[in-house]
Amino acid sequence: MASGVVLLTGFEPFGGSTVNPSQEVVRRLHGTTIGGKRVIGHTLPVSLKQIGSAIDHILQETDPEIIISLGQSGSASTIVLERFAVNLTDFSAPDNDGASVTDTALEGDGPTAVASRLPLRAIERELLDAGIPVRLSNSAGTYLCNAAMYLFLTRTGPQTPCGFIHLPCLPEQVATALKAARDGEGLRPASTASMSLDLMVTAIRLAIEATVRHVAGAGVAVPGG
Repeated sequence: MASGVVLLTGFEPFGGSTVNPSQEVVRRLHGTTIGGKRVIGHTLPVSLKQIGSAIDHILQETDPEIIISLGQSGSASTIVLERFAVNLTDFSAPDNDGASVTDTALEGDGPTAVASRLPLRAIERELLDAGIPVRLSNSAGTYLCNAAMYLFLTRTGPQTPCGFIHLPCLPEQVATALKAARDGEGLRPASTASMSLDLMVTAIRLAIEATVRHVAGAGVAVPGG
């Protein structure tokens, strides 16, 4: 494991949107130094067929010390720290390849569930102290966000702090959806909550800082936070 690299991943747009907040946060933080660690950002495909090989390539290229994956949640009204990933794909909508998968294991012989190795409670305290709404969640779902969390956790060692954070939609995404609903071109979104990109960038910067401090103080991250 190379010292000094924080791998930060997000996803490309999906579901007809032209933007994904996770990708935008990654773009903002790529190449920065946070807590003395260099942040390397990568965008993952919203593709079950491609995500495994993409993760393998990124891990080989970066050999990270810390891994934080990000994704968009259309139902989130806060930053969401995910506790567990499950060995299951069950899509509510097709991925960007048009694939629709139900009741399928990510890895046939893999564990049923794996716990985050990020210091979730420390991150939660950091964000709340900064006035940023955040909550813990017990499941990353069964779409590509869960797949990324599961595959990163199972393809790295137990000493590598690794986990997943869901982000709300951007205000412009919600406005676009509401406009489409008003014009009869789509359904009203289930949630109209949103968060500015600047606030999300600050939240993830704080999450990285909290993780770096935890690693320095404890040597290893505590699974599940």
